[in-house]
Amino acid sequence: MNAILEVSAMSATSSVFPKQDQCVYTSQYCEENVWKLCDHVKRHYPEELKTFYVLFISNQEKKIPLWHQKSSKREDRLVIWDYHVVLMHQCEKGTLIYDLDTELPFPCLLDKYITFAIRDDRLLKPDFRRLFRVVPGDVYLNTFASDRSHMLKEDGSWMATPPSYPCIQTQAYQNNLADFISMKENGGVGSVLTPSQLLQIFS
Repeated sequence: MNAILEVSAMSATSSVFPKQDQCVYTSQYCEENVWKLCDHVKRHYPEELKTFYVLFISNQEKKIPLWHQKSSKREDRLVIWDYHVVLMHQCEKGTLIYDLDTELPFPCLLDKYITFAIRDDRLLKPDFRRLFRVVPGDVYLNTFASDRSHMLKEDGSWMATPPSYPCIQTQAYQNNLADFISMKENGGVGSVLTPSQLLQIFS
């Protein structure tokens, strides 16, 4: 754990966002939490929006292990999600990851996030290896839409309480969340990368 604490100084640096516990957040709605972060940048630092990217993390099996997640009851904080969404920022301090669900620093350097939260894909069975759909922040704000139907049970009740604000939708789309989660290279918006490709391009 000491190695993780060594990167905590990054969270004390100046940020375009308020403190983590002051950000708009709803548990299990990571795609909307990140949309709200992008919207904050657009409203308060519009010239910076071009330096932000949304990362959808998933795979064909929709089984992705992530470590150091707050919701985990395990000592290593391992969770198996169907997908997860974080925000990436390229700036003078380096490439930063903003993950509202991690116990790692907010923000965390990309290479540290890969090391501690993603870990080495080569040590995992193929069904658990992660891919990243990388979407520019402005594109995400203009195209993402969700009617939250993926969080409804068969009886109409919610798997997790939804955000209090209205669903995020555009003139063209009411619900295209599945297109962002999909890791098919010939579909959706943005680019699909492996962890090593992500590091090579952005770190």
